[in-house]
Amino acid sequence: MTVIDFTSPGGPESGNSGLGTPAADQVQHASVPDPAAIARFGIGEVVRHKLFPFRGVIFDVDPEFSNSEEWWEAIPENVRPRKDQPYYHLLAENDDSAYVAYVSQQNLIHDDLPEPVQHPAVTQMFAAFEGGRYILRPEVRN
Repeated sequence: MTVIDFTSPGGPESGNSGLGTPAADQVQHASVPDPAAIARFGIGEVVRHKLFPFRGVIFDVDPEFSNSEEWWEAIPENVRPRKDQPYYHLLAENDDSAYVAYVSQQNLIHDDLPEPVQHPAVTQMFAAFEGGRYILRPEVRN
C-alpha cells in the first residue's frame, strides 16, 4: 500500500498515482500536521489579545499567514509572530475604538467576559450572541 504525502514533491502532482506496488524508495509517508497549524478558535468565538488590550469576535480564519510581507515586517521583531500558524480576522475593540484586526493564534486567548463585542459590524455578520459565542448569519456563510 502506498501512503501519499500531499505536502511533498512526490505527491499526486508528480504523477505518482499511488497505484501498484512501488519500490521501497518510492513510498512516501503521510505527514503529521504541526499542532500549531490546527485552528484553536472558530468563527463566532470571542477572544482577547495576549499582549495588547483588545478583544474581538472572529469572523474569518486563514490556515497560515496570508497578509502582505510589508504588514508582517512592520511588526517589531521582538513580538513578530510566526507565519506557520492560523491567523484570525477579528471585529476588534479597545477602550477607544472599533476596528478589524489580523492576529496570530499564538497571541490569542479565549475571552471569558460574558459581554458582547460592541463593534458596529457585529450585527451585519452575526445573528445572535448565545452562550458567549456569536452565531453567523446564514446569508454571510460561504
